[in-house]
Amino acid sequence: MGAIDPALLLAALVVAATPILLAALGELVVERAGVLNLGVEGMMVTGAICGFAVAVNTGSPVAGFVAAAAGGAVLALLFAALTQLALANQVASGLALTLFGLGLSSLLGQGYQGIKPPPVPRLDLGPLSDIPFLGRVVFSHDPMVYLALALVAAVWAMLKYTRTGLILRAVGENHDAAHALGYRVVRVRVLAILFGGACAGLGGAYISLIRVPQWTEGMTAGAGWIALALVVFASWKAGRVLLGAWLFGGVTVLQLNLQATGLAIPVEYLSMSPYLITILVLVIMSADRSRAPGSLGRIFHASQ
Repeated sequence: MGAIDPALLLAALVVAATPILLAALGELVVERAGVLNLGVEGMMVTGAICGFAVAVNTGSPVAGFVAAAAGGAVLALLFAALTQLALANQVASGLALTLFGLGLSSLLGQGYQGIKPPPVPRLDLGPLSDIPFLGRVVFSHDPMVYLALALVAAVWAMLKYTRTGLILRAVGENHDAAHALGYRVVRVRVLAILFGGACAGLGGAYISLIRVPQWTEGMTAGAGWIALALVVFASWKAGRVLLGAWLFGGVTVLQLNLQATGLAIPVEYLSMSPYLITILVLVIMSADRSRAPGSLGRIFHASQ
């Protein structure tokens, strides 16, 4: 343990948490609108290949992230059409979306293995980056890390203080009552789904362009499912999503560092530890009686 640098460990924790944080924030907004989208994994991996391919072909990481958000949103639009217009089952549609995204990304990713994307520069924060310990942990990251943190604050403020957040929460709690008040339930939910898809796409692109700067098939490796679990862990609150992402990121980074130090524990146990701890946290959090949105997963039809 003495060989592990705490500053480097905490800095790596923030990086590891960012893709899950982005995807979980998007899914949080979707679920607060009363929609359960289990297709986060598919949208993430689609965003990963869309962002990677565009960044490689244009030489611009910014263009890559824009393309990733668009790719995730397009896949989310398919889910919205199935569940909000065709009134298909949300669970089945979400699972189908994940399978479709995995297959589509595999098809689009042919020929991109072994290629390095253009580097994403770190944000220069001047003297702040030179502060001992704190500068390395907090002020030495790429712009997407700070964008994710800003998004946490924006989503929290939107849900808590704005009329848009009030309408979103009303639709998620009781879509029939919201419809009776004149709110356009389907429009609100479609916009929330598109936002969730864009965030998932950004999370996937963060993995392929920054955290593991390369493309490999299925490289999200269950991050979308962890993001779904984090929303439950967070009791549908933005601040808790941040804490949950840092928890999972910390466990992931710690097990990699423990493997590097040659700890006398089988590698398989260390590799599965982040997922076991996530399950344990979810079991503990199930004792919290914080209620999920009342209309979560329920189909809405204006004529009902």
